[in-house]
Amino acid sequence: MRGMEISRAYFEEFGYPMLKEQFPEVMPYLAAGLFGSGAECFGFDDEVSRDHDFEPGFCIFLPGEDVVDRRTAFLLERAYAKLPKEYGGIKRSLMQPVGGARRGVLRTEEFFRDRLGANPAEIPNTLWLTLPEQSLAEAVNGELFFDNYGEVSRIREAVRFYPEDVRRKKLAGSLLLMAQAGQYNYTRCLAHGETAAAQLAVCEFVKSACESIFLLNRGYQPYYKWTFRALRALPLLSEEAELLEYLLTTDNEPETAEEKYHVIEGIAADIIDELMEQNLTEATCGDLEKHAYSVNDRIADGELRNLHILAGV
Repeated sequence: MRGMEISRAYFEEFGYPMLKEQFPEVMPYLAAGLFGSGAECFGFDDEVSRDHDFEPGFCIFLPGEDVVDRRTAFLLERAYAKLPKEYGGIKRSLMQPVGGARRGVLRTEEFFRDRLGANPAEIPNTLWLTLPEQSLAEAVNGELFFDNYGEVSRIREAVRFYPEDVRRKKLAGSLLLMAQAGQYNYTRCLAHGETAAAQLAVCEFVKSACESIFLLNRGYQPYYKWTFRALRALPLLSEEAELLEYLLTTDNEPETAEEKYHVIEGIAADIIDELMEQNLTEATCGDLEKHAYSVNDRIADGELRNLHILAGV
């Protein structure tokens, strides 16, 4: 079983009965599920990922103390701690992982503030640009098993994805970096005999291409070690994953370098096609830099549009 399946089964067998029997008076104000940090919250867990911070646990979300007081929260924590210490041969964690508790009883506002740094209802467009994308991904991944109070669902929906103008600002920056690194600097670095710098240009192109593809799919890019796994599952441009991997894992000898440049241009062309399909650009060429500025010019929010084009990357 995958981590999410284990968590849900453990919750249904032990967690929900505990809540229903011991805390019926606060059930209307609770939510429970599994999302946040951890490969299992993205569905990416395997045998390797079980060597740390992996357990048959789940999250119980509480509203503020004006609704569920401290004593009730303490009793919930104690009841959660008394649940079976092992399930399906997997032991519950005895120590908190680095960064604090990932499972157990959590205040909804604190959970989301840790990831977003602000109340989701009060995030202006300029602040959206500074939020770590992996943290946004953790705010909306995984599953809610139930949400009687509705607060968690409302917040997750509010941050499901960037506002459209923010998406365009971030996309404009990523496209510009793709152009500079891949279409321009890669071959120039090689011409200078700087093969290490050329490979850095490839890395920058790949990073920015991944970012662009996630933005075109209207999905957050997760932590870098899961980027390619998530990329391969996207509905749009997932076929680019193999080409991007080729760019990262091959040398820069003359024959290979020529092929890599053609691959770079091919990826650029595919992304431009999608930009045009989504009516994000008015440019009609193969130069990603021109498309970057065209995307930026079509941002409705004047303050956001007038920020440096790289403000979102």
